[in-house]
Amino acid sequence: MAKSKAAAFTSQTCQNSAAPFLLTRFESKVMHRTPIASLVLLALAANTYATTMTDEQRSTLSDQQEVAVTIYNENLALIKDQRKLTLKRGASSLAFRDVSARMRPETALLRSVSAPGSVSVLEQNFDFDLLTPQSLLEKYVNRTVSVIRTNPATGQDTSEQAKVLAAQGGVVLKIGERIETGIPGRIVYSDVPANLRDRPTLVMSLDNTGADQQDIELSYLTGGLAWKADYVVELNASDNKLDISSWITLTNTSGATYRNAKLQLVAGDVNQVAPVMQDAAPRVLMAAAVRAKVQNEVAEEALFEYHLYTLNRPTTIAENQTKQVSLLSANGVPARKELLLQGSDYYYQSSYGDLGQKMKVGVFVEFDNKEAAHLGMPLPKGIIRVYKKDSAGNAQFIGEDKIDHTPKNESVRLKLGDAFDVTADKKQTDFKKSGNSGKYNAAFESAYEVVLKNAKKEAVMVTVKEPMPGDWQVLSESHPHTKGSSNTAIWQISVPAEGTAKLVYRSLVRY
Repeated sequence: MAKSKAAAFTSQTCQNSAAPFLLTRFESKVMHRTPIASLVLLALAANTYATTMTDEQRSTLSDQQEVAVTIYNENLALIKDQRKLTLKRGASSLAFRDVSARMRPETALLRSVSAPGSVSVLEQNFDFDLLTPQSLLEKYVNRTVSVIRTNPATGQDTSEQAKVLAAQGGVVLKIGERIETGIPGRIVYSDVPANLRDRPTLVMSLDNTGADQQDIELSYLTGGLAWKADYVVELNASDNKLDISSWITLTNTSGATYRNAKLQLVAGDVNQVAPVMQDAAPRVLMAAAVRAKVQNEVAEEALFEYHLYTLNRPTTIAENQTKQVSLLSANGVPARKELLLQGSDYYYQSSYGDLGQKMKVGVFVEFDNKEAAHLGMPLPKGIIRVYKKDSAGNAQFIGEDKIDHTPKNESVRLKLGDAFDVTADKKQTDFKKSGNSGKYNAAFESAYEVVLKNAKKEAVMVTVKEPMPGDWQVLSESHPHTKGSSNTAIWQISVPAEGTAKLVYRSLVRY
């Protein structure tokens, strides 16, 4: 009869938040044969923890009315957690549970929404050292525990007092006059330290001068929440139009779940004082852009010198979860493909001869972020992956590139790789240096021959771009050039199918 009462008493204590841990230390098959004395020890340990917790008011997710999450990139987010609480008048202690484990406590701000100014915070402690067998053992270094051994033959338990000497990389115990390593039996603790919690908790000392029941909001910055944008592009057969779609990928490793959250994303380069956290400090922040045609999934507005995007429905961001949300979709966007042979400026000042055989010709795709091109919303920084269908209608990956934040009416330029069938041979055919000429100290005259080869069954257009240093001019040329900028000459060369084309030019560079 006494044994059944003790077991019932222990079962009641297991409703306390410490009980799940205690039961892991005492397996159910052992509990049935543990003497009453051991059960009483277990009950006292749980009761001690419960007594400590009764000195404070506790708020859990069951009190939560709403939560808003504003996510920046590179490990930063703003959390606004609103709960309906019943507070004691005057001084009290509030344990605000289920906050982010990666909270920056210096940014925490508690305020009363229903009675502004009635609640003030006198002191706060962020308890993120969570209750585990290892953390509990570490807290008992230089303290006494009970070690219970079970006789395998009789099933009887014996208990000894032991002092924990060390708990890092194993346990060292002093039992009587001997030192033992490892855990020789089951360890019973007299209590659970108050700063060990089963969930991350912000404990605040409050002074409440208002009503008992209030709507309270806790806001804070936290790490562990990040997002990125990814784009998928499909080129048409003629490489002059593309379809684009995009996702934002949210990752939550903050140690908390945000149920039915109001999700917002911020785009822009927000300055922060470094270091802001122990891990990598977030520097560049960005957000998602979505066109209005995508069922009004995201609403966009200006915020200072940034862009704020709000998901028009609540979403749950679970702990240790990656979530994807539709970002953008547009069809028939006009595109331009360019084959580019990029030169260098070093060979305009010296004699070099051959400059390269079978030189790579880069492949670029460009499109405009304009309403006329079926886009026209800010595009966040991210990776664009490009596909094209083969003759059987299967989409094949043809390259990817990273873009920076791209405002409305700007162009997006992607390098997808190097051409396989289009190559170039380049050589310097003449070079001479002249002496002083007026205000110039030196002049360099040189000539070049560029042979472009095309193994395709259709003609291609190749752009030859040459950076010209100093004060330059083209003295003669086989094809007309344009001046792309103050130091760039550009030629557009048509190369016939399965043929070649030759660009010959002479330049004068003065310094």
